[in-house]
Amino acid sequence: MKNLSMIASFIGALFLTSCNNNDDNMDMTLNVDYPAAYIVNGEDGSVSVVKLSTNEVTGTIELMGSGSDMIMWPHHISSHQDHLAIGVPGMDLSAGHSGLNTSGMNGKLLVIDAMDGSIIKNINLPLMNHNTIYSPNGNEIWVPQMDEMNSKVLVYDATTNALLNTIDVGMMAAELTFSSDGTKAYVANGDDDSITVINTATKAIITTIAVGDNPVGAWTGSNGKMYVDNEDGQTISVIDVATNSVDETITLGFMPGIASYNGPKNELWVSDPMAGKVHYWTWDTGMNMWMHGSSFNTGAGAHAIAFTTDGNTAYVTNQTANTVSVVNTTNHSVTKTINVGRKPNGIVIKM
Repeated sequence: MKNLSMIASFIGALFLTSCNNNDDNMDMTLNVDYPAAYIVNGEDGSVSVVKLSTNEVTGTIELMGSGSDMIMWPHHISSHQDHLAIGVPGMDLSAGHSGLNTSGMNGKLLVIDAMDGSIIKNINLPLMNHNTIYSPNGNEIWVPQMDEMNSKVLVYDATTNALLNTIDVGMMAAELTFSSDGTKAYVANGDDDSITVINTATKAIITTIAVGDNPVGAWTGSNGKMYVDNEDGQTISVIDVATNSVDETITLGFMPGIASYNGPKNELWVSDPMAGKVHYWTWDTGMNMWMHGSSFNTGAGAHAIAFTTDGNTAYVTNQTANTVSVVNTTNHSVTKTINVGRKPNGIVIKM
């Protein structure tokens, strides 16, 4: 990986701050009882909370404290009910994953309360992890472990924290995701150029699918597809969940940040971090393939994309600009730019 930077911080007491830093009588409590977007600020070690009705930052969950337990570069985030699961790889991944050296790096499984920001789980892991995610039924927490030769997936009991399963996958496992029906898990093996498919009930490996060069994640579509962003190959591999096969390979011409499917609009969006843009594709029923529509500017280092449930609004994190772009998905225009913390990467919306 190019220009890796590492910042060590300490986690102890959790500080919750409002967005008004000039208020001497600042309310130090957080009560997110409204639809919100949660943005992980990697360099700051914090999570910004954005109220969807106003698109304003209403609070910041500070993950850095004064204890002896270090937390380094929190990354991607997912949600289950009132819990937020965060992967903590311990290094800056904003420049990409090529040439990544994970030797000696440890990760963390972090779970926080989505309402008040308190830490629920903080578990040290043997190796660095790209993300942390609850199983579709919420009974388990799955964590990929990144290793140059023998990556694994750890499956924990979500209540007791007991390690239930260890699953061997490919080389340099990055993001772990689930199909929309919850029956299959997908692990992107960056150094194998493959996706490992796992039965979520039995934990058995179903198959391994060859994709493009340096896949980072198989991103879930509500249409029975998974969309794999191949960083070095500069392509998207479209996997059919039912057949475990690649239906289509989309040539991009740029290094993708993330692929995200907007179900209500039937559009595929792919972030272009180097150009600070998002490109979108529409489905051509006659050609039976994805056709490039256009692109629009968001901000430097465009990365993660999250849609509201109605598909009308998108939120895009811009890692280099330290902002989040609010996008009208009907006309593909940025309606607002929100300042957040440094190096915002992962984002999740909780309605």
